[in-house]
Amino acid sequence: MGTDHDWEQWGAREPYFGVLTNPRYRAVQLTADAKAEFLATGQWHVDYVLHTLRTRFAPDFAPKAVLDFGCGVGRLLIPFARVAPHVVGVDVSPSMLAEARRNCDAAGVTGVALVGSDDELSQVSGAFDLVHSCIVLQHIEIPRGRQLFKHLVQRVAPGGYGALHVTFAWDLYPESFGQPPLPPAQVAVSDSPTGPVTQRASSTGLLAALGLKKSVATANPLPGLPPAAADVTTPRASKPGMDPEMQMNYYNLSELTFILQKEGVHQLQVDLTDHGGALGAFIFFHKPA
Repeated sequence: MGTDHDWEQWGAREPYFGVLTNPRYRAVQLTADAKAEFLATGQWHVDYVLHTLRTRFAPDFAPKAVLDFGCGVGRLLIPFARVAPHVVGVDVSPSMLAEARRNCDAAGVTGVALVGSDDELSQVSGAFDLVHSCIVLQHIEIPRGRQLFKHLVQRVAPGGYGALHVTFAWDLYPESFGQPPLPPAQVAVSDSPTGPVTQRASSTGLLAALGLKKSVATANPLPGLPPAAADVTTPRASKPGMDPEMQMNYYNLSELTFILQKEGVHQLQVDLTDHGGALGAFIFFHKPA
C-alpha cells in the first residue's frame, strides 16, 4: 500500500540511512563506531521526550508500557526498554523489524515486542501510558497518516501521554506560509466546440507532479542540534535506480488538533522542529483519566 513497499526497500537495503540520512549510516560505510553513534542518538531522544513530559506535565512520570510507531531498527526501543518493562515497536518493514530484534538482543534489553504495521494498527493490543512516534508520519500519505494519527491517540491509556511528531510546512515557500503551490495548470485540447479544456492537477502527489524528490536531514530534527546531512531537492529522474522514494508530506495541524480534542485531549504542548527546511511540530499531550 502506497509507501509500504518503499519502506521495505529501505529496510532491506539501507535500514540505518533510511532512519537518519547521514552518509555515515550508509550500509557501505557503517562502521562499528558509526553504528554506536547512531544508537546513541536514540538515548538522547528518549531522554528529551521523558524530560519534556516530566517538566511540562508530570514530574514523576515513569512509563510502564510504551508504544513506538515506526520503530525502524530499534534506535529508540533500546532506551525505552531500559526505563519501561513493556515496550512495543511497530514498523511496516519486516526487514527493519528483523534488524530491530538483532539490536535489542545485542543490547540485552528484554520486554520488547515487535509487530508489523497496518492502517488500523490491528496487531497492536492494549493501551499504553506513552505512545510515541517521531520522523515517521511525515513519510506516509496524508489520508493514511491522518487515520494512523487517530489510532495512535486512541492507544493512549486514560491518564497517559502521547508524543507524536508531524511535518506541516516547507520554509521554501514563505509567501504561502510554508504550503507548496499547486502545480501549474495543464492545458489539453479537446474536441469540445467550446475549445481547449484547462485542468489543474490535484495537490495529491504534489512532489510527483512537480518531478521532485525531497531528501531531508532527519538525523537531528529537534531543537538545539544541527542537521546531520544537507537538505537536497533534486529531479527524481536524476538518480535512477538508487534509493527508494522517501516522501515528505505536510499535515494540517487544525485537523490533528480536532482529532485530539475529539479523543478527549484538552492539554498539549508543542515543540517546533526544522529538518533542513521541512518544518515540523512535536506534539506532547495528556489524555485525562
